Amino acid sequence: MEAPNPSTINFQPSTIWAALAQIPDPEIPVVSITDMGMVRDVTVSDAGRVTVTFTPTFSGCPALHVIRDSIEQAVRDLGVADVEVRSTLTPPWTTDWINDDARERLRQYGIAPPAPTGEGQLIQLDAEPTRCPRCGSLNVCMTASFGPTLCKRMYVCDNCREPFEGFKSV
Repeated sequence: MEAPNPSTINFQPSTIWAALAQIPDPEIPVVSITDMGMVRDVTVSDAGRVTVTFTPTFSGCPALHVIRDSIEQAVRDLGVADVEVRSTLTPPWTTDWINDDARERLRQYGIAPPAPTGEGQLIQLDAEPTRCPRCGSLNVCMTASFGPTLCKRMYVCDNCREPFEGFKSV
């Protein structure tokens, strides 16, 4: 495939955002990195340099390099030669940044989506109950504080007896 001619490419931020929306979360392929709210900013300089800033879901995310490489490749695939990918931990990522459509896709995939943490300054001591993503029951039991990734817990539904992962609200 012939590389696009940079003089004919429109490097609008909306074009970059659309390309980033096609990058699946490396650990949950039914949602994209933009669905998860990881992409914080896209800027295009007058010289054509594209800078993408993202916040990982956890500072020790094992997929950090995969996300960074995927962002860079997606922007380069648009014909952008000068790409900078920045990661930031400020402000820290929150599950409130996950869009509503992605929450539903998580549920359909078998992962209990996180409850909103809210905008308040106080930490809630009573966590929002976790629903089984398969049957909707609140009759669930947490079996492990940590799932296959740091952002999830393991549960079993006492109604349908199915095990499932649940996203931690942060």
